[in-house]
This record gives sequence, structure tokens and C-alpha cells, in this order.
Amino acid sequence: MRFLDEVKIYIRSGDGGPGAISFRREKFVEFGGPDGGDGGRGGDVVLRCVENLNTLIDYRYRQHFRAKSGKGGSGRQRTGASADPLVIDAPPGTQVLDETKEFVLADLTEPGQSVILAKGGDGGWGNVNYKSSTNQSPRRSTPGWPGEERWIWLRLKLIADTGLVGLPNAGKSTFLAAVSAAKPKIADYPFTTLHPNLGVVRVDEARSFVLADIPGLIEGAHEGAGIGDRFLGHVERTGALLHLVDGASEEDVAEAYRIVREELKAYGGGLSDKPEILALNKADALDSEMIEERQKRLAEAAGIAPKDVFVLSGAAGIGVDSVKEALWRHVVKLRRTENENIEDDGQEKAGSWSPV
Repeated sequence: MRFLDEVKIYIRSGDGGPGAISFRREKFVEFGGPDGGDGGRGGDVVLRCVENLNTLIDYRYRQHFRAKSGKGGSGRQRTGASADPLVIDAPPGTQVLDETKEFVLADLTEPGQSVILAKGGDGGWGNVNYKSSTNQSPRRSTPGWPGEERWIWLRLKLIADTGLVGLPNAGKSTFLAAVSAAKPKIADYPFTTLHPNLGVVRVDEARSFVLADIPGLIEGAHEGAGIGDRFLGHVERTGALLHLVDGASEEDVAEAYRIVREELKAYGGGLSDKPEILALNKADALDSEMIEERQKRLAEAAGIAPKDVFVLSGAAGIGVDSVKEALWRHVVKLRRTENENIEDDGQEKAGSWSPV
């Protein structure tokens, strides 16, 4: 399945059905009169968050969604049938933006959440509604109200507990493959990863969390260099970031760290403020003296103690367990905070959505 995280679609709710003009004509009924029924309501367009979806690829092949209109009213004061809502499915983490991409209209983060994107038009009135003492035979009805129509953007931000960042070829995909069952593409050239990957990391039998790997960043990514920073949105919802620095690269490790941090800061979204676990990767290609020297340089650049810079190798499995434990501690803090928010408000604060 191809990965697609942003699409533009057209939606239109159904029109209301027209009201009817009708008069009673029954045997043995001394006085007849108007009995035209109202029209039915048009169908809504509803976006529903469902499980087992992780891409918006379905909307590449279908961009127009129109709900059905309500049926017209009829005699004997019979109301026309209302149209069923048109339900559109989307994966958890989907945001709805207006056509200009300036305003977020909805944010669905949990399966089962839904939001009405366009309300169906109300049905028109039949002539029975216009009956009065001075107008006992009204020949007047109203058409149904038109539905709403608009262009909107759907943008997906993956739901993950932790995220991987770093320069291209820092070993992010190798690490993800080493700690989870994910099978990302791994090669010895830059930008092997072209779209985000998710993996479930198991610390032990009872503890697990979701780790997101995104394409590597290069200097100027916020201006569109390389793949750009378009995939950084997929780690906005994470509780912590694992920053991998290639220790075997000929480039200065401190400069590599600075480049990524500057791009996170330029992107915004609170990424530069998230808890960060810094790790010197590909330790299997370094001797002890090189590891110690580069560990110190990284620590100085990050403003932390050298012992807080993890040394690991995803390919050789060196230091992987200690990094997993460190990530798990941040995941526990995040989940504890979310549970407290639920208890305080009675519902999750994250996600602007309306139940249907």
C-alpha cells in the first residue's frame, strides 16, 4: 500500500426535499383542506475515524463526495424520507483543514470519533403549514434548503509514542528494524526512507510502544531542501524524540546534531521542546577512543553530560536495550499525563471533534 498523508477533496451535503401542495379529497369528509407534507432532510457528510487505516491513499482516486438529497413531501401530510449521511473513513491522526490550509476544522485522534463536515439541507414546508383562518386553501410550499459544499484538505499525522530524527544515513531505519517487526527499506545511500514508517517496540512481554521513523533531514529542509520537512508533522504527537547521530561519518558529529536541531526549531510545532534522547549510532564501526571523543563532542553540543549520550549500534544490537528503556520512561510519563487529563475533564483534551 502506498503512503499518502495529504489530500484535497470536494464535499457536498444533500439538498432538502421540496414541500408538497396537496388537498384532501375524501368521500364523506365534509371539509377538505390542505394536507401537503414537508420534504425530507438532505444527507450529511461525516468524517469517521476508524482503525486499520494508516494512509489517505483511497482519496487519490476519488476526490468528490456528494450526499443524497431528501425526498419530497406528499399528500396526507406525509413527510418525505430523509437521506442517509455519507460517511467517509479516515485513519487516526487525521486533521481537517479549510481550503486555504490556515484553519484546522477538526482533529480526529481516536477510533470512533466523528465530525460532520457538511450538514444536509432542511426539507421544505408543505402547504399545510400555511393554513390559517384567512387562507384556508394555501397553494404555497417551499423548496428544500440547499446543502453545503466546500473543498477541504485532509492531513494525516501519524499516532506514535516516540519518533526518530537525524540526518540521512544516520541509521534510523536500521534501528527501527532492530527493535520492531517493521521492515523499512535499508541501503547505503541517502534518502532511502521516502515516507514514514511505524513499528511496535516491545521492551518486554508487558511493555510496548509505537516508534515512528521519518525521512532524514538536511540543512535547509524547512526551505524545501532534500525531501524538506513535510514529514515532521508525523512526530508532532510523540512524547519524545530519539535523535540518532552517525558516529562513523566523516562529518563532525556536533555539526550533524546542530543541523537537525536547527531544522526542528525552524519547523516549530513544539518539536524542539520535546524530550530528546541523544544517541551516537554505528558504534560497531568505532574503537573505544573514537567513541569517547565523539561522545564528548556530542554532549558539549547538546549541553548535557557525556554519560547521557547513548552509544549504540542498531546493526550489531549494541546498546539497543538501554535506549528502549529510556524511551519507555518517557512513554510512561506521557501516558500518565494523558490519563490525568481524562480524569480532570471527563474526556481527552486533545482533538477538536463533534460526535454524530
